[in-house]
Amino acid sequence: MSAEDALDKAEDLLARLETARARLESTDDPDLAIEVLQELAQLAKEVEAELQRARAAAEADASGT
Repeated sequence: MSAEDALDKAEDLLARLETARARLESTDDPDLAIEVLQELAQLAKEVEAELQRARAAAEADASGT
């Protein structure tokens, strides 16, 4: 996966994160809030993983490997 592909995926995940955050702000249901918080935590982990992939790919490209 190229750095650009990883960054594109991270951007998609960030959009999903923003959608989930908006759902969290709009709910008064504590059970739904917990569910959305869990989703936010998972999405944040996925974003971090994609950023690490992008960094690794960019470093590999820079070193010519």
